[in-house]
Amino acid sequence: QVRLVESGGGYVQPGGSLRLSCEVSGSNVDINSMAWDRQAPGKEREFVASISSGGITRHADSVKGRFTISRTGNRNLMYLQMNSLKPEDTAAYYCNGYIRADSLGGYSTYWGQGTQVTVSS
Repeated sequence: QVRLVESGGGYVQPGGSLRLSCEVSGSNVDINSMAWDRQAPGKEREFVASISSGGITRHADSVKGRFTISRTGNRNLMYLQMNSLKPEDTAAYYCNGYIRADSLGGYSTYWGQGTQVTVSS
């Protein structure tokens, strides 16, 4: 069974930093691309950043230069380093991955439960 678990959210003042983590668990999984999305209250979920299996990254314009997505060498841990946080970054942050659960199946998208980030003075 594939599970994605986020951690690292919390409360921070404007200009502060947080690092979110996303761990993928499950035996015999093969992880392709991974990404972070976020959803603020009353708004639609939006793309934040993604990283391919080859390490190619993409960041939304709203976070470019402030957030950095990365993943470990064995690819089952993904991070989102968030610097210069703004109140408009307040949202629930979700990780997702394009993952094959076992060698017999195909790839599907799996989601974590989310971690809350609140930026306020």
